[in-house]
Amino acid sequence: RTFHGNNRLLTSQIVSYYESINQCKKELPEYFNFASDVLDEWARLEKVDGKKTANPAFWWVNEEGEEVKWSFEELGSLSRKAANVLSEACGLQRGDRVIAVLPRVPEWWLLTVACMRAGIVFIPGTSQLTAKDISYRLQASKAKCIITSDTLAPAVESVLPGSQFLKSKLLVGQGSRDGWLHLKGLL
Repeated sequence: RTFHGNNRLLTSQIVSYYESINQCKKELPEYFNFASDVLDEWARLEKVDGKKTANPAFWWVNEEGEEVKWSFEELGSLSRKAANVLSEACGLQRGDRVIAVLPRVPEWWLLTVACMRAGIVFIPGTSQLTAKDISYRLQASKAKCIITSDTLAPAVESVLPGSQFLKSKLLVGQGSRDGWLHLKGLL
């Protein structure tokens, strides 16, 4: 109750909006984008109050206790930058497909929202995929970009020569590799 108490008004405004759509009191939008229609609306409502809420939009903690917390405004801003990276640096367009072979790091969620924002199809893949799994997914999906971590990149690279549709490779993490774009540097 304490955790969610500060957003009660914010939550009720958004819930009542979507309830009014369900009750046919409002028109269902022809196009819906979670990033711009929900995330950006929450960020706008945060600004209306003039203060950052106690509840983050995103809160990630790893095994060592390191935390990443983003407000709705921060997540919105970072996802716009990531969408620009995908569109400009990676050369992707609306409808293109991206495969992400990542552990559950903050960038996983950031890239998911960025893809929604840019209209890019996000295909998640677990870090437990084998080279054969990755190769199959690349060919079946006709993905134009693959995103992985610096630790998983060697396994991913082993199947890349056979992928005819791939245009760009994006690396998440601290390391770097020849031929790969680095997300953190591009952001």
